[in-house]
Amino acid sequence: MIEALAAFSAALAIAAGAFGAHGAEGQAAEWLKTGAAYQLVQAVAVLLVARTHGTQAALMLAGATIFAATLYLMAMGAPRWFGAITPIGGGAMIIGWVWLGVALLRR
Repeated sequence: MIEALAAFSAALAIAAGAFGAHGAEGQAAEWLKTGAAYQLVQAVAVLLVARTHGTQAALMLAGATIFAATLYLMAMGAPRWFGAITPIGGGAMIIGWVWLGVALLRR
């Protein structure tokens, strides 16, 4: 299940990045490109580790979703205070990566 969500996440990241490159301007384009870059990297990472470290992968994917979604929403006109939510997603990604690193060291 998480692998399917990661695949859909990667598809959304590519679409958002393309829109940021060709259909948006200014700050909106930057938000779309940034969200897409982080979301795509996390999606691929989740595909690589989901079977062996599912909890960490889920946290990474959830973090990427929160991070990217807030940027995408602001790019589409949502209030800028959504930017205050973005670091929650970033923190979840960082925790997921650190937790994965610790788990790998313990193996």
